[in-house]
Amino acid sequence: MELARRGRSIAVSGFLLGGAIGIISSTQTWLTVQRADAGSDILVPGASALPLLAPLSLAVLALGAALSLTGRVLRLIFGVLAGAVAILMGWSTLQLLLSTPVGAVSSTITETTGLAGPEALEGVIGAIIPSAWPPIALAGWVILLLAAVVVLLTGRGWKSGGRRYRTDAETQGAAAGPVDAIDSWDELSRGTDPTR
Repeated sequence: MELARRGRSIAVSGFLLGGAIGIISSTQTWLTVQRADAGSDILVPGASALPLLAPLSLAVLALGAALSLTGRVLRLIFGVLAGAVAILMGWSTLQLLLSTPVGAVSSTITETTGLAGPEALEGVIGAIIPSAWPPIALAGWVILLLAAVVVLLTGRGWKSGGRRYRTDAETQGAAAGPVDAIDSWDELSRGTDPTR
C-alpha cells in the first residue's frame, strides 16, 4: 500500500506544514475590531487572539523535526501529542470563527486604549471582523490531524533512524556483519583499531 510505504515522509511533511502555518498565522492579523467611538480600527494578531497558537505551533515543528529519528514508541507518542494539539487548536480556532470573541480581543484593546473590564470594552467594540487567517490556520490543524493519523497507522512499520543516530551500546551489538566506512569511523571513535 502506498500510504504504508510513504508514511514517514507524509507524516513529517504534515507536521512541518501544520506547524509552519500555525507560526506564520500567529504573526498575522486574525481579527479587526471596528471601534464604536469612531477611533481607528484595532488589529488583533493570531498570537493575541489565541495565546497558545505560537508555542504549540513551535512544539509541532519540533515534533516534526524529531519524528523521523525516533523509535516506534516515541513515534506513537508524537502522533498522539500532535493529534491532541490539532484537535485543541482546531476547536479553539473554530470557536473563534463561530462566536463573537470579545475575550480574544480584550488584551489587544486594553493595550491600545488603556481601557479594561467588560463594560468598557463593549463600549469600544463596534464590530469584530475575522480575516482569512483563522480559516487558513484551521486548514493547518486539519493537515496536522491527518498527519498524526498517518503516524498512528503506519509508524510501527517505519525503518529506524540511521546508524549515526544510535548510541555506542547499540552500535557495538550491531557489528556482526561486514564493516563499512561508517562502522570503521565509529570504531576509531571508541578507540578500537578496525583493521585488526
